[in-house]
Amino acid sequence: MQRKAYVPGVALLVVLVAGCSSGSGTDGTATDSKAGVPKAAAAPPGRYRTLPEPCRAVNKGVLKDMLPGAAELADDQKAKAYAGAAELTYDTDRRVGCRWKDEAPDAVRRLYVDFERVVSYDPAVSDDDRAKAVYGKKESAAKLPTAKDGGKDTSRPGGGGTGKSGTPSGTPSGKPSGLRVQNQAASPTTPPASSGPPATTPDGLKPRILTGLGDAAYLDDALTASGSAAQRRTVTVVFRTSNVIVTVEYTEQPSSPSATAPDSQELQEKTQALAAKLAELFGD
Repeated sequence: MQRKAYVPGVALLVVLVAGCSSGSGTDGTATDSKAGVPKAAAAPPGRYRTLPEPCRAVNKGVLKDMLPGAAELADDQKAKAYAGAAELTYDTDRRVGCRWKDEAPDAVRRLYVDFERVVSYDPAVSDDDRAKAVYGKKESAAKLPTAKDGGKDTSRPGGGGTGKSGTPSGTPSGKPSGLRVQNQAASPTTPPASSGPPATTPDGLKPRILTGLGDAAYLDDALTASGSAAQRRTVTVVFRTSNVIVTVEYTEQPSSPSATAPDSQELQEKTQALAAKLAELFGD
């Protein structure tokens, strides 16, 4: 009887080839056991990955207008005043700021610019959505007057404005001043901060939501009177563009306690004009 030939290893090779073929895809790679199971889509990153250099973001012409006292300084001091002082920061891609101070004979003026790039560490939340939440908290903290408040500013005890003596301004009914004022209780022997008619804010100049500036914006106007010191007015504009939040703060305090309060309209116009120029840095 003729015996069949036997080739050692052939059977084993056939088994191995069959095993590999049964678990392979069309491209010869191993099939993913999770194929067909969709992965959670990560939220898109923010539009901006870097920030402008804040001390260089404000041009010299604007600084001359907002810091008029610097024009009278010696050249080296003038250059230093316009250069500003950068805020200490550990990550210039996340937050940067710059401050300027102007000590003129009539008043002390301060300017502050802040850029904050918001980043979401939640893969399901976009940087823009996170920035909206951060901006929303700032706007809420400002406690802007609303229609239901009748236009009055309710962010301070008693609401409304105050006179320069620290007493209620007595704004006629139906025309609340909306002025935000912080007062310290004065003793009977403490003289008023200044004399004259009460300081009020016209309706069109009250703290409010702004339109046409970034994706969202608001303006705050606060007049602070303390003891015998002159009244200090601070106008703040905050706006958001995509995942960046910009804050511009402009303060003026007269040198004389008897001087009238700084004018809301002038400070607001200058602050809004600067904010609009800064918004252009984030244009297309």
